[in-house]
Amino acid sequence: MKIAELDMPDALKDFYIGSGITELYEPQAEAVKKGLIEGKNLLAAIPTASGKTLLAEMAMIRSVARGGKAIYIVPLKALASEKYDRFVEFSNLNIKEGGVRVGIATGDYDSKDEWLGEKDIIVATSEKTDSLLRNGATWLSNLSVVVADEVHLIDSANRGPTLEVTIAKLMKLNPDIQVLALSATIGNAKSLAKWMKAELVLSEWRPTKLKEGVFFGRAIKFTNDKRVLNSAGPDEVLSLVTDTLEEGGQCLVFANTRKSSESIAQKLARSLSKKLTDEQKADFLKIRQQVMSHAETDICEKLANCVACGVAFHHAGLKSEHRRIVEDSFKKNIIKVIACTPTLAAGLNLPARRVIIRDYKRFDVNYGSVPIPVLEYKQMAGRAGRPRLDPYGEAVLIAKNYDEFEELMENYVLAGPEQITSRLGTEPAMRAHVLSAVATDFCRSRDDIKEFMDTTFFAYQRGDLSSVLDNVLDFLKVENMIVESKGGSLKATELGKLTSRLYIDPLSSSIIVKGLESAKKKKDDNTEFGMLHLICSTPDIKQLYLKRNDYSWIAKYTDQHISDFLIDIPDSYADEIDFEQFLSSVKTAALAEMWINEKSEEEITSFYGIGPGDIRNLMDTCVWLMHATAEISGMTGAPVTRLSRELGIRLENGASRELLDLIELSGVGRVRARSLYDAGYTSREKLKGADLKSLAAIPAIGEKLAAGILGQLGRKVDHVAPEEPEQTRTGQSTLFSFDE
Repeated sequence: MKIAELDMPDALKDFYIGSGITELYEPQAEAVKKGLIEGKNLLAAIPTASGKTLLAEMAMIRSVARGGKAIYIVPLKALASEKYDRFVEFSNLNIKEGGVRVGIATGDYDSKDEWLGEKDIIVATSEKTDSLLRNGATWLSNLSVVVADEVHLIDSANRGPTLEVTIAKLMKLNPDIQVLALSATIGNAKSLAKWMKAELVLSEWRPTKLKEGVFFGRAIKFTNDKRVLNSAGPDEVLSLVTDTLEEGGQCLVFANTRKSSESIAQKLARSLSKKLTDEQKADFLKIRQQVMSHAETDICEKLANCVACGVAFHHAGLKSEHRRIVEDSFKKNIIKVIACTPTLAAGLNLPARRVIIRDYKRFDVNYGSVPIPVLEYKQMAGRAGRPRLDPYGEAVLIAKNYDEFEELMENYVLAGPEQITSRLGTEPAMRAHVLSAVATDFCRSRDDIKEFMDTTFFAYQRGDLSSVLDNVLDFLKVENMIVESKGGSLKATELGKLTSRLYIDPLSSSIIVKGLESAKKKKDDNTEFGMLHLICSTPDIKQLYLKRNDYSWIAKYTDQHISDFLIDIPDSYADEIDFEQFLSSVKTAALAEMWINEKSEEEITSFYGIGPGDIRNLMDTCVWLMHATAEISGMTGAPVTRLSRELGIRLENGASRELLDLIELSGVGRVRARSLYDAGYTSREKLKGADLKSLAAIPAIGEKLAAGILGQLGRKVDHVAPEEPEQTRTGQSTLFSFDE
């Protein structure tokens, strides 16, 4: 099917043809035949790199040209940025006055972001979209197209319920909205399509041939042929990588843990460094310098040393800056090999000639070592083969013996993906969504809630939700978040409305409220650690795991802070599980305390055995929960509102209380603020009289920033180019960030 023949705006057709896209792929053509550009609902369950994004673009631009508005929902912030960068390319399309206006929404979860109503295409995470619904963003009712990318993640225990409820709400809010769902190939695509009242495009077609096989006995054995590696050595991964590089390809190596991905990258770097040309060394050195410009920890130096050899590792423990450097260098074909965790397969567009799945099992805390789902394997395998660059792609598992070879062929290479299942039907998953429905007047009675929940995929699959709903409603009533009249009408209390707007679990809100009651009794004796521990006791926080050698120091730490706690300490004998969770919350709060007391990332990562990216993600969540605590404190009259707000700023910046005034300056984070403070400039007032030359001489300041600081304080200075902002603040203040 030719692009030029499609019933789409000429400007869009010219854009595609000018980009070298003159004909649709088979699944794309089928989608058009089934009504994609006529506004029909559609589920496209097709392999990676088969053109799913183009389907979304055609539907969205067609709608925008007719005065409509589209939202593109993604599971990850990193993916949101990638899609935004792509859609911005349509800004100058002459399909409406002013061009196509594109916005991105991954920000704070207690705002309406009405400015997004001026945009034609909005890219947002499912959590952000849900929060916009909760906060009453009026422009949502004007949506004409919703695209749900990676919709198979409805099966995810963490993100699935929010994605599912958000789709159901948008369909109810706008009955005429076009729903386009993009999915990996799944076992029950027909059921998912029926739930969405959508046409189904189900295909295994790929633009680049994918060969799946198992490496065993010096050969990759595919379904119909095999490839012998004559130079194969005892290290299977090294043999497979070397073979790929000799043919001019790139490699992704998937490992089951972060530590494994790092050790694989280091081992490959040591071996491959012996074969580098002078030109390659120069290219890799530039990337190493980029990494080192953001380096504060051992893991950063480890990455820098790997990229100097053309190899990288990639996981959620890395800083976002480092992940971006690795991704960009791989896309430019400079970095040749990435050893990574399965996070990389979760939507990011990083294809490679050969994908190596080293580990097909991972550790589960309840069951030990368990095989990964077929769907996850297929997602990783789908990264093999770069369209228009590679003649083929290869996905290779590694077998240790013949029995394992047969098992991998049967259970992965030749197997179909599992059916996906709704994860909505549990009380923890339902609490926030039921409260949201009542708080926004979306539902005004038990019958309304049941009627709405009957439109979810969970109800489609499993039927009645009554017992779970009744338990959740009873919980919300007991916790004073909703009230039910004798006539059966439901109304949210002020606490319920605030909890919903703040986008926190009602159970988190309940814990915070109880903690604030204790804070009222303490009056002026409330402490920083007590507040940190309170937010680290909520289910919204991802608590740190306890290790065997943690118990001793955490017990001492608990004794030292015994008068600080705002929640009851469980009995270690009667409530063993609760006590373990309490110890985890203490450990997590202790990390937050180290951060706001300006301990370096290296000190924290070394002591806790985590990555700098983990610190950022954890602090993002802490910032948001402390903000929520301040809001609830203000509503309930607890005496810790100011303390909570100060702690929120300190958690965001990793700064001591004495630096609060200085970190208000643009370009000044905790390192530069500490340098200024130690030089005698303890406040902005004292900086007003500073001499430019003396200020510039302070470590980490420099002339550009010194001029910028004085300019912010009202001093006239000669124009100096702006200083790079200090990368010490945490990222987006939300409960959801890039994670594994």
